[in-house]
Amino acid sequence: MSPGVPAAAERARERIIDAAEECFRRVGVARTTVEDIAAAAGLSRATVYRAVTGGRDELILEVVLRSLRRFLDVLAERLSRERSVPDAIVEGTLSAVAFVRAEPTIARLLVPEAAGHMQAAVAGAGEQVLAVCADYVRPHFETAQRRRLVRADIDVEGAVEFLFRLITSLIVMDRDRSEEATRTFLRTYAVPAIAAS
Repeated sequence: MSPGVPAAAERARERIIDAAEECFRRVGVARTTVEDIAAAAGLSRATVYRAVTGGRDELILEVVLRSLRRFLDVLAERLSRERSVPDAIVEGTLSAVAFVRAEPTIARLLVPEAAGHMQAAVAGAGEQVLAVCADYVRPHFETAQRRRLVRADIDVEGAVEFLFRLITSLIVMDRDRSEEATRTFLRTYAVPAIAAS
């Protein structure tokens, strides 16, 4: 629960985000209105706007961040089992690419019909997305850096931004490369940028 927010208001907000997620999944981001979300939540439009002052754009971002946190929970568990930093970089990157391609909420934000909505909702929100990713990766990164498995001259925010940009480009510029060829590409170019030699 958010500090200073009454429990009832927090429950209403979660209910609205649930409804938005369901609407985006069912009819797509571009065709979902605040009225649709209010109806799905069983609330009035005014209640939705009171609970989510940023309106539809804020709801798009909240749904994206919720999906991202779910993925990062799974990824953090997986990273803790990887045998090495290079394996964590390669397999974590591949997992992130697969997640975005398969996640309906996020995938629909990347299709042309929703491009304008994505720009409005997510423009300026990149810092929030990067901060959430950095919070999840930081404990693994700092442990690896103490063990001299990660380059000493880089920080977690820079490494996360680098990987975020790489993941985005792998999604947007799909070169029909096989998974094994992508692994080789990542080992050749991404691993040396982060892992200690």
